[in-house]
Amino acid sequence: MLSNTLSARPRLWLPLLLTLAIAACSKDETAAPATTGQPAATAEAAPPPPAVSAEVQAMNVDQLRDAATNALRENRIYAPGGNNAMEYYLALRDKLPTDPAVTSALTDLLPYTVIAAEQSIAREEFTEAQRLAAIIEKADAKAPSLPRLKQSIASSQQAVAQRALDTEARTKAAEETRVKDQQRLAQQAEQQKATEAAAALQLAQQQEAARQEAARQETARREAEQREAAARQATAQQAPAASAPAQAAASTGSNQLRPISTPAPRYPPEALRAGTAGEVLVEFTVGTDGSVTAARVVRATPARVFDREAVAAAKRWRFQPVSEPVTTRRTIGFNPGG
Repeated sequence: MLSNTLSARPRLWLPLLLTLAIAACSKDETAAPATTGQPAATAEAAPPPPAVSAEVQAMNVDQLRDAATNALRENRIYAPGGNNAMEYYLALRDKLPTDPAVTSALTDLLPYTVIAAEQSIAREEFTEAQRLAAIIEKADAKAPSLPRLKQSIASSQQAVAQRALDTEARTKAAEETRVKDQQRLAQQAEQQKATEAAAALQLAQQQEAARQEAARQETARREAEQREAAARQATAQQAPAASAPAQAAASTGSNQLRPISTPAPRYPPEALRAGTAGEVLVEFTVGTDGSVTAARVVRATPARVFDREAVAAAKRWRFQPVSEPVTTRRTIGFNPGG
């Protein structure tokens, strides 16, 4: 009686089963729980889950049949693990290995489980893919798609692992490049600082050399001025001494010069405007009639500024007549404020 009941019910459910399976596939596993991708190392380390959970195996035939019916109605064909139609039918087949309805249900649901496994592999959800592969292998150990699925899982895991290694290598290379760039930038900054320091030192040295040259030139200028002033002072001191013998000689006899008229020289306009002062030592000869017959410049400070006016003034001078011509020297001064 029980066998008849089991064989009748699947025939009634089969149209509903196919309809629900097609709907589940078209919804792209929307009824399956969200499973996030796992790193390759985690997927490889975790053992594959069993095809049928222990809780499902512990259920009796009626519980399994009701659970399978509800799972199909709710589009839980192969997920979530421990609560899906494939596991319930696999457990039913273990308990009723000759039930054609159970076998037919597993045969109809198997292609959708294969599709779900392929999608899990594509999403790199290898734990879920291994669980579905275990379900497929338990449902049909000779399924044509099973070797391909296992190979795809293994190759995809290797690809993910290699990608992780490549990513790690790229990250390491990027970090090394970043460190090298930082070191290069630091070296460039140090070189820039050294260059700027060298330029600043060179500029300071040039400025110091220019300052020393300016100081040297200023010292040379002052020394030249001092020498020129000393020369003028020596000249001024020598003039009276040079004219003293002539004057003394003139005063010893009847040829002593006695001035009658010694008009001042005309001040050159240019020198007057410039405020230039100076002096001219003039040597001149007085004739017997007391007039100046000849005059020349012996020394002038500054040179060629007051020479002409000094000679012209000397030639205008008049002295008392003398017994014979007398040659003498006199210093004529020019002072704009005098």
